[in-house]
Order: sequence, then structure tokens, then C-alpha cells
Amino acid sequence: MLIWITCAALIALLPVAGSAGHQVAVSTQPPRLVVSHLARAVQPGEVVLVRAATPVPADAVTGEAPSGALPFARTHDPLVWEAVLGVDVSAKAGPVQLRVHAATGGERADATHDLAVTAKTFPVRRITVDPKFVDPPASELPRIEREAKRVAAVLAVVSPERLWVGPFAAPVPGPPTSAFGRISVINGQRRTPHTGTDFQAAVGTPITAPNAGRVVLSEALYFSGETVIIDHGLGVFSFLAHLSRRDVGVGDAVHAGVVVGLSGVTGRITGPHLHWSVRVGPARVDPMALLALLGVLPPPADFQ
Repeated sequence: MLIWITCAALIALLPVAGSAGHQVAVSTQPPRLVVSHLARAVQPGEVVLVRAATPVPADAVTGEAPSGALPFARTHDPLVWEAVLGVDVSAKAGPVQLRVHAATGGERADATHDLAVTAKTFPVRRITVDPKFVDPPASELPRIEREAKRVAAVLAVVSPERLWVGPFAAPVPGPPTSAFGRISVINGQRRTPHTGTDFQAAVGTPITAPNAGRVVLSEALYFSGETVIIDHGLGVFSFLAHLSRRDVGVGDAVHAGVVVGLSGVTGRITGPHLHWSVRVGPARVDPMALLALLGVLPPPADFQ
């Protein structure tokens, strides 16, 4: 269940500079910057929608989280701006404070908003597979390192505007076949958590863009095979992996539902499926959390 949580901060206006001998007027009615959030939970792997509301239209709204900048975008309401915050799959339980700033006509209001991250236990599976599917040969390590750096560089560039339009949707109609965050113990060795969701998809199944955005990577990678990464804006990215064919190139603008390729069995996998990962800023989050928050059902019209 999605729950809106709010807090308000009354912040004094910054004093207006005046020349010597002139009286400086200071408002006794400071602007009221109200910061709220919506999430199905504030736990590792979750997505949080942060809203900033002002009594008059703001010229700009900016924010910071402990993980870095928190970019805001205008909504259809001229008094409301929104940002998307990710809680990384490896986040520890504890308090998180957001700082939000609104500027209007040379004046500025500041507010803080506190979140409490609660712990989450992810499932563990133990499997035995052919070692060739676990450890890549030494000859491939330079390629793997190059690709990891390139993907990291792509994901580090945050588009300040919101590129998505309307609700997000899963890129294939098939059901999820794996759990986000699941920890695998393969041949007795504990591996990093699964940072995406796998979907049933036979070879040749059309893969569609979960929402509008811009293609920032389209190439074959060692682990994920034929891969497409879409920048949806405000730090939100979709990573679509193991395709048999890519139909888009870097720089292409895509809209929700456009076919970006076909499902396949490329990369380091044992059977055909689609792997969909979502990044929000530096956070690795559950695609199903994104669908729950910004998916088919729109969020409430206001904060309760």
C-alpha cells in the first residue's frame, strides 16, 4: 500500500541587501516549503517519490540526498515539483535526511525531510552449475573491465529534465520469473544480489521501452549480451539485457511501448529471458517498485 507522508518547514526569507542609509525590508511572512514523499515502503531496493510544494510558483527547486544531488522537475501543477529517490539494494537501516531548496524571485526557502529506511531480508538460493557459467576466463577480464567502466560512465550522467510521460509498464507481457535482491550461492560461493527482475520471454519476443526516454547505450556486453539502456530523465534508467536483436541506437528518442529489440539468450545466461534493471541515481532498485509507484495506477492526487 502506498502511503503519503508529509512534513512542513517555515523558513525565513534571505535578507535583501540594501545600500547604506536605506532601510531594508524583511518579510514577516516567510514562504512555506512543504516536502512530502510517497512509497510502498522505504526499504532497500525501493523507489520514493519526493514532492516539494510552494505557495507561489517557484523558479527552481533543487535537492540533495546523502547519495548525491536530487533533481526536481515541474509537474502539471505550477506549485508542485517532484523528484525520484532510489534506496539502494545494499542500503542499511537508519535515518536519511533530504534537503530541498526552492527559489522564487531572488528569494529562497529551505527545508529538510526525514526518511527512515527499514531493514529487508532478501531470499537466498543455492545452486550448482557448470563452472563455465560462473567465472569468466582470464582472457575476457580486460573486456569486462572496459565495459563496466563504460556502463558506469553512462549511468553517471543525469538528465536534469523528466523525459518519461505517463505511467511505466513492463517491457514484456510475460510474468516475472525471479526476485529482485535475491542472493545466490553458486557452487558454494556467495554472489552479489540480483539487481534486476527477469521476465519470461521466448526468443524473438518484442521488447518495448518501459517509458519515454533517450537511448544512451546499445551494444553487446559480455555479461548481459545484446543490451539497451534508456535514460528516462531525473536519474532514472532502464537496463534491458540478453536481447537477440537491438532495433535502436545511441541518441534515439523512444516513447513508451516502442519496440527496442527482440528477446534472446545472449550473454552469460542459461536460457532465454529478459533481464530488466532500473537505476535511480546511484541506487539499484526493484523494477516492480517503480511500477508500483509510477506504473499503471497513478499516485494519489494529493498527500494524505
